[in-house]
Amino acid sequence: MNPRLALAIGILCISFSPIFVKLAGVSPLGAAFHRVAIAWLCMLPYCLIKNKLKIQRKQLIVAIAAGMVFATDIAVWNISLLKISATVSTLIANLAPVWVGLIGYLLFKTKSGKLFWLGTFIAITGMVVLVGYQHILHLEFNVGILLALLASFLYASYILISKNIMAGIDVFTFMFYSMASSAIFLLAVSGFTGDNLFSFPLPVWLCFIGTAIICQLVGWLTINYSLRYLESARVAIALLSQTVFAGVLAAFLLNEHLAFNEIAGSVIVLAGIAVTFLKPKVAAVV
Repeated sequence: MNPRLALAIGILCISFSPIFVKLAGVSPLGAAFHRVAIAWLCMLPYCLIKNKLKIQRKQLIVAIAAGMVFATDIAVWNISLLKISATVSTLIANLAPVWVGLIGYLLFKTKSGKLFWLGTFIAITGMVVLVGYQHILHLEFNVGILLALLASFLYASYILISKNIMAGIDVFTFMFYSMASSAIFLLAVSGFTGDNLFSFPLPVWLCFIGTAIICQLVGWLTINYSLRYLESARVAIALLSQTVFAGVLAAFLLNEHLAFNEIAGSVIVLAGIAVTFLKPKVAAVV
């Protein structure tokens, strides 16, 4: 599959995640656990039949670490979804490109180019418009916004970890071990906190199945596939467009109405995404 097409499919699929979490309306940890556990169970027969379980020790360690980071990310994000609107939470949690660019530059000396940083600046400006500059100046962030910001950092960490391993490992193999790690980690945390994991009505289970198959299985298989061929910074930027899809779905399915600053901020963020995908002009040689 074309990597850009795979990325587009993945973004559309994960855009349903906040909708399913809101509709389920249950413990954020429980929703996160069933998202990865059900997806892992669906993938298990294929991995066994196709012999996708062979993995090097170093790759296994990285996959386990990635799974724990991803599990923490979706758990934190799910909590923020219950405190602020799905659109705002999704947008802030998808500010991963900022972290990806900074971490890549500071740790790996990766140079993303002027257009990337210009686009990132525009996207941050859009976030400021969305949240409200008055709140930022006075550091008036509610818990939901702070949790979404933490989720964005974890999101970036997962993208960077995945990017560094995807070039040398099968996508299904990586997903098998990383999701197993996520499920075990979330199960342990839920047991420690005493969260309910199994006593749910049928509509809630349907939400769990939807988020597992659509968001986790199809969504992240295609996104991780695209990471094998596309730059991690640009993948992270493209994932910001998830906000638009999530906003449209939330308006129709959750009856959420956005304020003018939230709409304007979202448009500015998307403009920033577009800028990062522009190719710099090469000067003609005379």
